[in-house]
Amino acid sequence: MKNRLAILVVLFVALLSQSVAAENTIDTVYTGIYVTSIHDIDFKQQEYAMDLWLWLQYKNKDFDFEKNLEIPQAKSFTKSYSTTDTSGGQVFLLMKIQCVMKDSWKINNFPFDQQNLRFFIENAEFDSRQLVFAADTAGQHFDPKFTLKDWDIDSFKINIGTKAYETDFGDATLSTPHSEYSSFKVKIELKRDAMGLFWKIFLGMYVAFLISYICFYIHADHIDSRFGLSVGALFAVIGNKYIIDSSLPDTTTFTLVDTLHGLTLFFIFATVTCSVFSLQMAKKNKIKEANRFDKVMAIVFLVTYIALNAYFIYNAHLSA
Repeated sequence: MKNRLAILVVLFVALLSQSVAAENTIDTVYTGIYVTSIHDIDFKQQEYAMDLWLWLQYKNKDFDFEKNLEIPQAKSFTKSYSTTDTSGGQVFLLMKIQCVMKDSWKINNFPFDQQNLRFFIENAEFDSRQLVFAADTAGQHFDPKFTLKDWDIDSFKINIGTKAYETDFGDATLSTPHSEYSSFKVKIELKRDAMGLFWKIFLGMYVAFLISYICFYIHADHIDSRFGLSVGALFAVIGNKYIIDSSLPDTTTFTLVDTLHGLTLFFIFATVTCSVFSLQMAKKNKIKEANRFDKVMAIVFLVTYIALNAYFIYNAHLSA
């Protein structure tokens, strides 16, 4: 009986020592970041450039972040400066990094849009069984003096997570094709200063609508003038939309840009329809009725068009 008890105690101690040893193989990497610049935002190509300082502190020298640093969403990145201090039994690594980042933009409410710039790092060699990140949250994380044209930084958030990959990357020790890597994540929320840009891109569309709207104040007999103005306004709106679309990423969703241009095209088409109806009345010598119809429709069109524009713009502003 005593021998069995002794064996159980030995087994328990062995299992406990293995558990402690496994825990000791995990090293914590204390990580901090300070963004000095965000620039060259390319809305069409969905990319931007970022300059930052990154520092990491850890014990396991095998991590070697100078070689194993992974920035998954970076199109390219370079380290312009790095310094390493290994005193005190720990590694302290400080790097200056310039990177070009790829991200996906949300353009449903453009130009009243908010964008999230995401930056996160991993170690390319060591997974979450050996390495976990911890955030150094002391102090500021970006230079408040640098200005981002047409954008305001709404928030700057840092958190730690785990990125799962449904592959073993050729590691034969894994029983299933599943790997997890600790990740240091940064999310920068940007809010666009939109009013100036809004009038810049939509002014041509509104002028085209007003040109078509003038048709209601042209006598119904002048059919050439009324149709000429409406057709010219129609092509102006279509051209304005293609110009705006050329500067935006491709999307299959119906955006605010599509909504406002579609609304304007519909009202121009409706103006042409009303002109045809007025012409029919004028040919029947119902001049007074035709003039009255034009005056009533002019008021209805203008009020309805302004109200619908205000509604869609207000909703986009709230949804951003």
